[in-house]
Amino acid sequence: MLICQDMKKSLADDPDLLSKTITGDETWVYGNDPETKFQASQWKSPGSLRPKKAQQSQSQVKVMLIVFFDISGVVHHEYIPKGQTVNQHVYKEVLIHLRDAIRRKRPELWSSGDYYLHHDNAPAHTALKVCNYLAKNKVSVLPQPPYSPDLAPCDFYLFPKLKIVMKGQCYDDVDAIKQKPPISSDASDEKASKSECRHG
Repeated sequence: MLICQDMKKSLADDPDLLSKTITGDETWVYGNDPETKFQASQWKSPGSLRPKKAQQSQSQVKVMLIVFFDISGVVHHEYIPKGQTVNQHVYKEVLIHLRDAIRRKRPELWSSGDYYLHHDNAPAHTALKVCNYLAKNKVSVLPQPPYSPDLAPCDFYLFPKLKIVMKGQCYDDVDAIKQKPPISSDASDEKASKSECRHG
């Protein structure tokens, strides 16, 4: 409760707080992710039989994707190598890549240093090595209250929009997923992402 009250006060003090916030998280991307019920629905006449459908399940082909985005779109994304867990050492390297992406893609935030990082309380995110790196580089971190999925925009907004285009598609291996990823770093995709962030 105290964290939420502090965040509310911070937003009142700085109305542009959310526009200066970069939020990120990890998610699994599967080689075969079944369609949603809505995607798989079919029109039928009142007297026709319901079509039979084979039950599908997520495949064992998968790769961990880390994404950071702000109000203007995706800032940085990368895939974690197979067999690698997201520990404090890996996450620190990801943050190094993120800062470089901010420098290139958000030069106004980079030059002012007036931006905030938001991530959840996963052990890799709150490890001492990571906290020391963020403090050393003067990166302000927005606190994440425990058990607050409504404050994790990656989970309830970004990831579903990214994965919906991959549902029902089959990819033989991780390389195939990466060749046609849910996120692309070119300007047109970032512009589309920006439009969705504002109008989605």
